[in-house]
Amino acid sequence: MRVLGVDPGLTRLGLGVVDAGRPTRPELVAVGVVRTPADESVDVRLGRIAEAFDGWIDYHRPDVVAIERVFARSDVSTIIGTAQASGLTMGLAARRGLPVAMHTPSEVKAAITGSGRADKRQMTHMVTRILRLDAPPKPADAADALALAITHLWRGAVAGASTPGKEKDVLARRAAGTAGSGLTPAQQQWARALRGTRG
Repeated sequence: MRVLGVDPGLTRLGLGVVDAGRPTRPELVAVGVVRTPADESVDVRLGRIAEAFDGWIDYHRPDVVAIERVFARSDVSTIIGTAQASGLTMGLAARRGLPVAMHTPSEVKAAITGSGRADKRQMTHMVTRILRLDAPPKPADAADALALAITHLWRGAVAGASTPGKEKDVLARRAAGTAGSGLTPAQQQWARALRGTRG
């Protein structure tokens, strides 16, 4: 299995590709960061991210995309940009029929270091060790993307993932009861209303 990990961000979006190899020995394929200038408009920045992300999918041909689940922070402007980048990459992966899995920061930290409270330095050290790299991946966004990919390799069987293949309709996923297709109560209400308009 080949996993593309995504550490979403509008200024810096980390990308890391890891192959399964043996279950306990994931192997580095590629790592990088997509940067966008803060002085550009959001639409242009998202366009840059979309172009780069599509290029990574075309070149590396992942089997699944693992994205960090966005969580609330005090810095509203940062969380909005992160959510925009996250939603964009989710949509682009779904358009290709690629399964998408979401992992929380604490889940990734626990998988990589054994502690959900690990700091950036500890995470980078363990990613470097797990992948047997000569030097730590930099910047931190790159290491985080690799950590997401490794986490999915190790926990993917129990992680929520969307449906691969041609069928990407959220209502069909919900009806099939596919893992990762769960909707919030508000989304379920919206889905029922949408289903009514289609009937």
